Amino acid sequence: MSTILMTKNKILDGRAISSAILSELKTKIHRLDGIPTLVAILVGDDPASKIYVSMKQKRAKEIGINTRVINLPASTSQEQLHETIQDLNEDKTVDGILLQLPLPQHLDSNQAIAIIDPNKDVDGLNYINFGKLHMGLEGFNPCTPLGVIEMLKRSDVKMEGKDAVVIGRSNLVGKPLARMLEMENATVTLCHSKTRNLKRYTEYADIVVSAVGKPQTITADMIKQGAVVVDVGISRTKNGLVGDVDFELVKLKASKITPVPGGVGPMTIAMLMSNTVNAFERRRYT
Repeated sequence: MSTILMTKNKILDGRAISSAILSELKTKIHRLDGIPTLVAILVGDDPASKIYVSMKQKRAKEIGINTRVINLPASTSQEQLHETIQDLNEDKTVDGILLQLPLPQHLDSNQAIAIIDPNKDVDGLNYINFGKLHMGLEGFNPCTPLGVIEMLKRSDVKMEGKDAVVIGRSNLVGKPLARMLEMENATVTLCHSKTRNLKRYTEYADIVVSAVGKPQTITADMIKQGAVVVDVGISRTKNGLVGDVDFELVKLKASKITPVPGGVGPMTIAMLMSNTVNAFERRRYT
């Protein structure tokens, strides 16, 4: 087998996997007795946030999900934001609510997320859904960790009985992903910025996930031969977008590895679409 083919087989291609998921969702939506509706709330004029919302709208439109964006000025108060969310909670035509983060500094995102109806919380960030995840109950899970798990499953990566290390303890990725891996019967170690001698944990792990947003967090000497490496981090450098992992060298040792971009990112959007369809079905059929 050529070196090029061997390398290609190692890549966990988020674009290809997410495309397959979106195709499945499109077929599913055509069979529903209605059209799911996703509403995004965008506060302020952050360019990156506008791009992210636009990408989500595009994917939704491609598979048949109705979307609309509520644009609020950067001067929006906490009370005004809560009123907007509450209106969407009460709107029976809305299945999913997406609050695009980050918010302007004067707004408390935790308070705002707590207002979202858990049954419409397709980002899976409301404390009720967060609690359900950690109790092993059915709810909406955060899209990025959900995307990582789905990617591993569809790539035939066995998690049961494996030693997994998650680096990063955010409520958005690290903590929920550690719990999801645990639910797949992996033995999980959660590391973070205060962890001493990170290599001591990663060099024996079967699965390593880095979600800190710091280039060169994971180098080749920190990974054992044949490990699966998932790079959730993303940083903008003079050479373009890079992840947490020293990709070119780590891929020589990894059995499977995600690229940046093109790895976890597309999976996050696919899981948002999946959660929205699930929200529609739960509201209509349960």
